[in-house]
Amino acid sequence: MSAEARESAAPTPDASSTPRVFFSMKRLINQLVQLQELLETRAQQLTIGAHDRLAELDTAIGALTRDLDPALASTFVKMHQRLHTAIVPVIHSACAGCGMALPISQAHAVRAATEVHRCSNCGRFIYVAETVAGKRPAAAGRVPKAGVARFSSPQLMLPNLKSEDREGALAEICGRMESAGFAESAAALVERALQRESIMPTALENGIAFPHVRGVEGGGLTLALAVRRKGIRFSSATRGLTRILFFVVIPSAASAFYLKLLAGLAQTFEKAEAREKLMAAETPEELWKALCQTTRRAIP
Repeated sequence: MSAEARESAAPTPDASSTPRVFFSMKRLINQLVQLQELLETRAQQLTIGAHDRLAELDTAIGALTRDLDPALASTFVKMHQRLHTAIVPVIHSACAGCGMALPISQAHAVRAATEVHRCSNCGRFIYVAETVAGKRPAAAGRVPKAGVARFSSPQLMLPNLKSEDREGALAEICGRMESAGFAESAAALVERALQRESIMPTALENGIAFPHVRGVEGGGLTLALAVRRKGIRFSSATRGLTRILFFVVIPSAASAFYLKLLAGLAQTFEKAEAREKLMAAETPEELWKALCQTTRRAIP
């Protein structure tokens, strides 16, 4: 057979297969992102001592894991246990997990999403996603080296929350974060926070809630604190009202430290005396002082 004949007989790429591959990979990436969110939620529940919700999470994790290739699922779970994040977005052509810049060819390949890619430096799975943008406000004076002051500010203290429901409370907190220069879009933060609450509510029986948003790239781990003495119905899963809200935005690289922060907050404010000190604050400055003093030992 001539070369021309062999060429004409060779199978030609099916142009319609490219969209199918793209959407297949997008589905797989979404599954991995969902699995990570469930694994992170489970770790958070253990951290704050909410053991009654673990069985529900384990069922959901098991169902999602069984739908993945066994080798991929095993690698993913082990990586999450080791690094706290197993899949991270690519931000400005760099891995959001370790900060390593990707080769130009790989950055284009990740965007094409025709196969699963991993960072050559840290090994995390990587993908392109629309992420919520954070900011690093210009530091005024000396940057704190210890305690909760490293990732919060008097500007992010709301001692007299006005909103009477969950969505309004989140909008008020996120609006303060935007106006204070710690986030670019309050609306995007609220949407993501509500999505996270739909997976597993973050409110506890002692009147505290820990709403948060992951993947807020461009800034650092940032904590806002809001108090409403009358309380709001933050979750139907808890019997009482929520009076103290710790809202945290978390870049991918700070996922491991977030659990340490969460543990410190949960340990401190399981005590009624510590909660009462926050409730007694009338001004942002008083609330900031109470937060720093009560967490001094738990968050060194």
